[in-house]
Amino acid sequence: MAEKITLYGFNNLTKSLSFNIYDVCYAKSPREQKDYISYINEQYNSERLTKILMHLTEMIGAHVLSLSKQDYKPQGASVTLLIAEETMIPASDTVVAHLDKSHVTVHTYPEYHPESCLATFRVDIDVATCGTITPLSTLDYLIGSFDSDIITMDYRVRGFTRDVTGKKLFMDHPMTSIQNYIDPKTLLRYDAIDINVYEANLFHTKMLIKDIDLQNYLFNTDVYELPPKERLSIMSRLRREMIEIFSGRNIY
Repeated sequence: MAEKITLYGFNNLTKSLSFNIYDVCYAKSPREQKDYISYINEQYNSERLTKILMHLTEMIGAHVLSLSKQDYKPQGASVTLLIAEETMIPASDTVVAHLDKSHVTVHTYPEYHPESCLATFRVDIDVATCGTITPLSTLDYLIGSFDSDIITMDYRVRGFTRDVTGKKLFMDHPMTSIQNYIDPKTLLRYDAIDINVYEANLFHTKMLIKDIDLQNYLFNTDVYELPPKERLSIMSRLRREMIEIFSGRNIY
């Protein structure tokens, strides 16, 4: 916002950003599929995910109140941060209070299909904030932090606050599309569509990578080791998998 709105009391609006990415990979044998899962677990363990969320929290100007992290067996990891918009204020000699609290969470879901030789790495990040913090400014950072073939994003603003005249405010910043908060150079790499419900302050955007460089999707295999027909077959399987995830339904 160019100018802050003068409010009566605190800003009671809650803003939630759900950010989900899918990274698809081809691993030709069961052993390579398991190796891929191990690789993903090592690359995106709870330590690295914590660093991503800590930087995200700094970007939105919030303060971390508590941290919980966990790596799971056989696969996956989770991190949860409890955050506050304002620095905590001493309420008395023994009690400490803060003006609002929110949270940031991340969960990973590595998995593979035993028949199609495709493995998928899914990351879910949820940022729930109160007051003036808007998590949309972190989208470019999140997209750049992961290999993102399919991205789905939901942004919701709930509740209301009041200005000094008592008028209810159900939104405290202009909003038409999540895409407006993503670098245009990033958008050029994806096909993107919006499904928005403006009357309810609900915004949804999903994105599908346009171009596939097969080498980037082969795990422990060089593209030139494969005959042309096999390359085309793998490309077809990768694209079909991405389209179904993007569409949210079984098509083929």
